[in-house]
Amino acid sequence: MASSTSFPAPGARSKKPLGRMADWLRQAVSKKPKAMPVSQESSPSAAPQPSSQDGRPPPGLGAATSAESPALPPAREGATCSHSGGRWSRDYDVCVCHSEEDLAAAQELVAYLEGSSAGLRCFLQLRDAAPGGAIVSELCRALDSSHCRVLLITPGFLRDPWCRYQMLQALSQAPGAEGRTIPLLAGLARAAYPAELRFMYFVDGQGPDRGFRQVKEAVQRYLQNLS
Repeated sequence: MASSTSFPAPGARSKKPLGRMADWLRQAVSKKPKAMPVSQESSPSAAPQPSSQDGRPPPGLGAATSAESPALPPAREGATCSHSGGRWSRDYDVCVCHSEEDLAAAQELVAYLEGSSAGLRCFLQLRDAAPGGAIVSELCRALDSSHCRVLLITPGFLRDPWCRYQMLQALSQAPGAEGRTIPLLAGLARAAYPAELRFMYFVDGQGPDRGFRQVKEAVQRYLQNLS
């Protein structure tokens, strides 16, 4: 049995919802898109890159780089100085060991060595020792700071216990250094040459220049072997 209730045809449905949707679409399309704010933290690729054809950095780049990477301090002068080794690694070329009564002869030897063309740097105890320093400490410092040691062996040298200590200290610091310790025999016979030095040659101080030239040449030869 057919019902008396009638359904509306498909095309007869209300057009109000469709009209509202159409109006919304028209409004959405007609609206202009809002400009997005440019963030200062945007990626570097978004910003225009300055031209670097001329090889010069853009303005302000050098200041920023210097702020991030401070300039290095200049290199120390001694770091590249050619005098950092060899002869210049020590303060003195020669340390003259002598007795107190032979001070005048030691001064003449030092004047000869320093006044020569080689310009040797000499350590003379009474002239170069630090005032107030301990005598033994100053001797050890002088021997350690000198390349060569000249032992002015005289009758006064053999009588002085302090001179014997200087001789033994010089030998103990460089027992195998050939040419570093130079004995200068003056006013003594060969038989009086100390037994501790019999394993090395000495310079005879009885010549016309009292052996000063041979001492200078021996020091120069040792210094040349350092370079």
